Amino acid sequence: MTTAQDTAVTRAEYCVIACAEAWRDNGEVLASPMGLIPSAGARLAKRTFSPGLLLTDGEAMVVGLDGAAEGWLPYRQHLTMVTGGKRHVMMGASQLDRFGNQNISCIGDWERPDRQLLGVRGAPVNTLNNPVSYWVPKHSRRVFVEKVDMISGVGYDSAAAAGPSATRFHRIPRVVTNLAVLDFDTDDHAMRLVSVHPGVSVAEAEEATGFALVLPEGEVPTTREPTAEELRLIREVIDPDSKRNLEVKPV
Repeated sequence: MTTAQDTAVTRAEYCVIACAEAWRDNGEVLASPMGLIPSAGARLAKRTFSPGLLLTDGEAMVVGLDGAAEGWLPYRQHLTMVTGGKRHVMMGASQLDRFGNQNISCIGDWERPDRQLLGVRGAPVNTLNNPVSYWVPKHSRRVFVEKVDMISGVGYDSAAAAGPSATRFHRIPRVVTNLAVLDFDTDDHAMRLVSVHPGVSVAEAEEATGFALVLPEGEVPTTREPTAEELRLIREVIDPDSKRNLEVKPV
């Protein structure tokens, strides 16, 4: 009989693990994952090392471990959590620069953009009022650019320029991609390569990035392996239909 642990760990499963780690030791905060793999990561974190997390459907409901609605989250209450730093979002990004400025609004010049995207939406409020991590399913130079065409989510340099009111709750704990894990734990908050997923080289991650990444001292580690229990939860409980592999295909 084949069990969940009998097959090799897929790239998507490493991404789920890396996303889950963003919520490690967060305590009682609202986890707001946007996307399939971040949602699987948040649910895995709550089931294992971050049981105090509150899970949301991303709209108006607090949900349980199985994703079923457990209660209504009124907008006023949601805003209270946002403005007090009691929420950790994992958003997407059409562009990210070396200091964590995010763009989901438009590509090209603001006066006449080449492409119109989602719009700024809640990105400024999210990034200035609670921790925000990012999930990028296709790591490339189109996403990781020297300077974003428009600032939707506020990066470290932009927050510093705006002053203490902008930096009080501002924090970007982690960026997870299909190739690597990155953060901004450097003296000037420039993006740093934390780990590469198994099968990915440091050179590959650097080549897919449109600016120079800060490298840790010594050898760049690989993203940690899931435990047997984490792998069982991902495959049998959280995502038994393997939808994660539609977002990040096996390699």
